[in-house]
Amino acid sequence: MTIRNPILRGFNPDPSIVRVEDDYYIATSTFEWFPGVQIHHSRDLANWRLVARPLRRPSQLDMRGNPDACGVWAPDLSYADGRFHLIFTDVKRYGRTTVDGARGASLRDFHNYWVWCDRIDGDWSDPVHLNSSGFDPALFHDDDGRSWLLNMLWDHRPGRRRFAGIVAQEMDLRSGCLLGERRVIFEGTPLGFTEGPHLYKRDGWYHLLVAEGGTERNHAVVMARSRSLFGPYEVHPDGPVLTARGRPEAPLQRAGHGDLVETPSGETWMTYLCGRPLPASDRCVLGRESAIQPMRWGADGWLRTLNGTGVPVAEVAGPAHAAVDPVQEETEFTGSTLPEPFQWLRTPYPEQLFNLDARPGHLRLYGRETIGSHFTQSLVARRQQAFRYHAQTCVDFEPEHFQQAAGLVCYYNSTKFYFLHLTADDGGERQIQVLAVTPQGEGSSVLTPPTPIGPGAVELRVEVDHEALRFGYRLAGALEWCWLPETFDASLLSDEATLPGLPNFTGTFVGMACQDMAGTGLPADFRYFHYVEHPAADPLREQASARAEVLG
Repeated sequence: MTIRNPILRGFNPDPSIVRVEDDYYIATSTFEWFPGVQIHHSRDLANWRLVARPLRRPSQLDMRGNPDACGVWAPDLSYADGRFHLIFTDVKRYGRTTVDGARGASLRDFHNYWVWCDRIDGDWSDPVHLNSSGFDPALFHDDDGRSWLLNMLWDHRPGRRRFAGIVAQEMDLRSGCLLGERRVIFEGTPLGFTEGPHLYKRDGWYHLLVAEGGTERNHAVVMARSRSLFGPYEVHPDGPVLTARGRPEAPLQRAGHGDLVETPSGETWMTYLCGRPLPASDRCVLGRESAIQPMRWGADGWLRTLNGTGVPVAEVAGPAHAAVDPVQEETEFTGSTLPEPFQWLRTPYPEQLFNLDARPGHLRLYGRETIGSHFTQSLVARRQQAFRYHAQTCVDFEPEHFQQAAGLVCYYNSTKFYFLHLTADDGGERQIQVLAVTPQGEGSSVLTPPTPIGPGAVELRVEVDHEALRFGYRLAGALEWCWLPETFDASLLSDEATLPGLPNFTGTFVGMACQDMAGTGLPADFRYFHYVEHPAADPLREQASARAEVLG
């Protein structure tokens, strides 16, 4: 039996794992995408199914105004006293990216909350605010019945290390009240960027697991242990427990931010985030994904990978065989609820963006603010989860002027997207073109030459093959596609392609959008949305081979 990594493909970072009897659950970050937090379920560690997005009410989460790559960071999922507990950060201000110890002040706003529920797929509680001292909060339930809140500590002051260590404070699990004073229990190692804490107790030792090195190519899982929860902690003698840093040939890069789970038979597994760079450009268009592999405890009481090298692996022997069939998703909008793969951005009021009942058999998007707005934009999309895919939709839209547009979008964030859209020229005649917004130079915004198009519904299509992206269209009912002459660079929709100083922690989505900058809310009706993957026969081996060639 083989488990193929990553187990959660496409944008699914910062995994937190918990086992309740025979059921495993992983929670991952969603950043500015709504509803907040994705929770997947498995019984065999190989096959995972989305079962909940718990932050779905306005009273739980409102991210209007949150910058790109902010919102819900690093949820922590645990189980105690017969309840599931979820801790998460809502990031309201990021500012500019700074290195650990940069000279200027770095003012950021992180608010940490706790919600709970008796059932993983139930209605989770309204949030209780815990603190705002840093991000990546986690709960540790000690064997004496006490619970402790951990998080990294942010130091905004000029000349200080931004990542100032891991703090712990007792938490009342009935009310969410924090008790006593916070205490710094671990200041990190020379790798820096100490974040993502998780704490475990084994054989009288407190084992602290943290992420270090930053979430790019130096990312790593680091462990330390102490006889006391408050330290002092001694660092693992081998260095990082898991990392791909210094190993550019590895098919899984950026490995870090891990969490541990123990099976009923006593085996220990680690889940962690990773990235799969495109072979030619070395960019991660799929964002940060989640992987898993077995670990072992040595005779010296330290945790290691099975072979002791600390390298993340693409395939592992497991209790079951992972289904890796390509996604063949043909969505017809026949129901009254948005189909499971789709999400939208920031607002907890989806009724202002879309409706599935106004025109039966269609998803109606109301023209709202511009693509890339941090408040109310009408964009509904699903994750890109493969390097090769096509997506297709049919839109019925009659724009009156150039400020109204609707169509098919490949979207990373407000500074990186390709939008194939219907709009109108100055004479009110309908036309089709692409708006390409890319992070080149100081930022680039280009409109392709417009093509006049006749009345009626129009089918729109995008085909992506690694770095190459192209668009096509046809009037509904026509047989042949009309392909635009431009080939766009899909690798620009990635974490690595960025304007200087901006955060890039998510991944590429593909979906539908409608904007009306005149404020009249002109709707567009979408009849279907198809997403079909075309992976290679063995994508991981092809990827590893191609990367080896590129690296020489």
